[in-house]
Order: sequence, then structure tokens, then C-alpha cells
Amino acid sequence: MDFILGVLPFVIFILVISVREVKQYQRGVKFRLGKFVGVKQPGWRLVFPIIEKMPRIDIRVKAVDVPNQEAITRDNISCQINAVIYYKVIAAEKAVIEVENFMFAVSQLAQTTMRNVVGEMELDELLQNREQASSKIKKIVDELTDPWGIRIDNVELKDVVLPDDMRRVIGKQAEAERERRSVVTK
Repeated sequence: MDFILGVLPFVIFILVISVREVKQYQRGVKFRLGKFVGVKQPGWRLVFPIIEKMPRIDIRVKAVDVPNQEAITRDNISCQINAVIYYKVIAAEKAVIEVENFMFAVSQLAQTTMRNVVGEMELDELLQNREQASSKIKKIVDELTDPWGIRIDNVELKDVVLPDDMRRVIGKQAEAERERRSVVTK
């Protein structure tokens, strides 16, 4: 009887520290002795210390700012572009098991894909068809992140920044076009 009374507080202590909460917008990916056990739904879950681990994955839509990227268009014009990518974790177990840091990986993949897509377009085409470039980036990144359990919801090109000398050239070209139209009108 004394043994049971001596062990009982220890057992209660272990149970209390083993309780983990998985919130409604999370999924718990449980590992026992390093092996994947399953995905835990929202609620209170028991995760025994030392032998079990359970990272919690946020499954809400995330917005990632893709920082300015220096890119060269197909007609050899240097420009800086930036974008926002919206994605969601669909399969929490794949996001944990298949890639080390899925947030960083998605950001890096979006940056390189953005540079590649811009490199395939001419400057005029890029400036006129931003939606087309965005959808192409989305399609490529979505296909590459499917094995990671991630779905890309949307990609928006925020800004295309041209060098100052290129802006002056485009301004002069627009001015010449206006003058030509005024001569035709007269």
C-alpha cells in the first residue's frame, strides 16, 4: 500500500505534464520513439515525455511576402519584382516529414520561380500581363509543393520596379507617341 501511495503522485505528475492542447486551427503530428504515429485532431491529447513528441502545425492560410528579387527579362532588362504568396497546409504529416522547414522552403521556391518566370517574359509583356505571370508562378509552385502537403491559394505580384534610366526611356517613348498622335490629329 505504501508503494502505491508513493508512486501515485509520480503517475499523476506524469499525466498532468503529458496533456497537450491542439487548437481548432492546428493539427498535431505525433511521433513515438521517432516513428510517425498519426495526426491528432483538435482537443486535449496525451503526449508522454521522452518517448513521444507532437509538433503542432498551423493549418490556416498564411501570407508570405516574397522580398524584392532582381530579375532580368527575356529582352535583357533588369528589374526588381516582389510578390505575396498565400498558401495553406493540407496534409500536416507531409509538411513535417517531407520538408525540414516548409515555410522557408515555400518562400525560397517562390523566389526562384518568380525570377525564372520573369526571365521568360519580355518587359512589356510582364507589365501588361501581371495576372498571367502570377498564375504561372502559382501553378509551378503549387505543383512543386504538393508532395509537401501544401496548397498554394494565390500569388500576387505587388510591384515591378524598373531602373531610373529605363523609366526615363519609357517616359520619352510615351512622350514621342503623344507628339506623333498630336501631329496626326492636327
